[in-house]
Amino acid sequence: MSYEDLPCQQAVELVTDYLEVALNVEQLAALERHLAWCEWCATYVEQMRETVRIVGSLRKQDLPPPVMDAVVDAYRERQAG
Repeated sequence: MSYEDLPCQQAVELVTDYLEVALNVEQLAALERHLAWCEWCATYVEQMRETVRIVGSLRKQDLPPPVMDAVVDAYRERQAG
């Protein structure tokens, strides 16, 4: 897979595994080549990193119960597909 073969939609689909250091060598190289020239995707990756950093610092008591319930419900719906 080369950067020419990696459209933005596929790059975005790799971001979670990229941030979790779970891509194989070929995927990693293709994504990093893509990010080197695609400003939009590079910005998206930085936004996701910041989101993970912020969300990772939240404690259960930081969210009101209705918000926590809504987040959990949304997550379960998304997982159910």
